Amino acid sequence: MSASASTEASMPGPRTADPRPEEFLRALYQFHGSALLQFAARRLGGDWHHAEDVLQEVAIRAWRHAGDLDPTADSVRPWLFTVLRNLVIDGHRARQARPPETGDPELAHLPVSDDVDHLLTSQVLFEALRDLRPPQREVLLHVHYLGRSVNQTAQVLGVPPGTVKSRTYYAARALREALHSRGLRRDGRDREAG
Repeated sequence: MSASASTEASMPGPRTADPRPEEFLRALYQFHGSALLQFAARRLGGDWHHAEDVLQEVAIRAWRHAGDLDPTADSVRPWLFTVLRNLVIDGHRARQARPPETGDPELAHLPVSDDVDHLLTSQVLFEALRDLRPPQREVLLHVHYLGRSVNQTAQVLGVPPGTVKSRTYYAARALREALHSRGLRRDGRDREAG
């Protein structure tokens, strides 16, 4: 049983008229809001944002008992402070029961492969290939994309194998320079990441 459940039995005496919810909450905040907020902030170590959240929960619980509480009476204040105190204690217990969440700082900086990354890399590669001369693009297509050997590529293109080797070497060098000029380094990372 939580500490806040025990406050239900100690509520002040019943009221005769039920106010509208807006009027009830407005009166509750007007007569008790400031004192409850300051009390909550002190109990929460000066965390005003959390104190406001707890105060809102107190107001909701009081509103649930609007027929039994007079928000303008001083006699309701001890009940409100007890509910607030119990909510703070329950929150503290809940945080103690659950271990704190911690992130791995190394994981925050690991690159994540996704379709956007692949699409951007492909776009940069296509642009860099446009910088090459047509014979260089052609030899890279056969050797690296289609996976043909030097002799097979030489047969298809109708050139000697030595020419295929030479074009492949110069095409790879030109492509590397074109990629480097677009911000990609040899190890696959861009300049800003490294």
